Amino acid sequence: MSTLDLPAPYPWPEGKTSAFCFTMDVDAHSPWMWNNRHEVPQLLSHLEQRNFGPRVGIQRIADILKNLGVKGSFYVPGAVAEAHPWMLPALVEAGHEVGLHGYFHELVAQVSDEEFSRVLESSLEIFQKQIGEKPKGFRSPAWEMTPHMLAEVKRHGFYDSSLMGLDTPHTVDGVVEVPVNWGTDDAIFFKFLGGGDPAPRSTAEILGMWTEEFEASHRFGSLFMLTVHDWISGRGARPVMLETLLERVLDKGDVWVATVAEIAAHHAAHAMDRNQITSHIPATLLEHPAWIRT
Repeated sequence: MSTLDLPAPYPWPEGKTSAFCFTMDVDAHSPWMWNNRHEVPQLLSHLEQRNFGPRVGIQRIADILKNLGVKGSFYVPGAVAEAHPWMLPALVEAGHEVGLHGYFHELVAQVSDEEFSRVLESSLEIFQKQIGEKPKGFRSPAWEMTPHMLAEVKRHGFYDSSLMGLDTPHTVDGVVEVPVNWGTDDAIFFKFLGGGDPAPRSTAEILGMWTEEFEASHRFGSLFMLTVHDWISGRGARPVMLETLLERVLDKGDVWVATVAEIAAHHAAHAMDRNQITSHIPATLLEHPAWIRT
């Protein structure tokens, strides 16, 4: 096989052509807490905008999922679960998956390996206390990972859903990776905090874009990973747009609509020999032979 040959189609179950995951990163107020960890400003606007998510946004979207019979994967920071102890049990009772997403939505570049390991344990304790079981998956805040984080995820037996080296499930350093995609994340199109931020995009425009992305993923037999946020896509016309997109996905018929945990379990059971990746961070350019040759 030459390097220009397409790989064999990914073996989705039951003869399905492609797969679709509905996921929500329930960030709520946690990024605000992290960004203001050294000094808390006495300002309400940004905080209240985020509080909309647990108050209204997540409920609107959960109702749409219920009506369509779709089970989603909800990644919840420990601080959000702590502040809203009803959330994890309610999601599990509704048949959804819940997964880890940091504690304060701490950014990877701003914490040490030791700090990451510590807050991972704290998040795990909150989940086990509230739902009585260990979650199956982890998604990194802001979708960044380090080799240490991958090793910790592997040690706990979690899958990961933070990277995008392929558009089908694979493994990275022995961890099952169910990939994400910036192009199907609501934040880059709708997040608006005032000031100099670009204005939010039209829902009609993004519905068209995501429909095109879905049709392409189906053509190529890949995974469409939709990621939304409680405080962003729970507002205004966006839940209606999500409902329309989900209806189009369901109408296709030969798409496996599954939780991320179901995708990860399928890969672990049936396709672990495919697409095994070893993480590699290149040396600095200044150490490259082409640069230092004499």
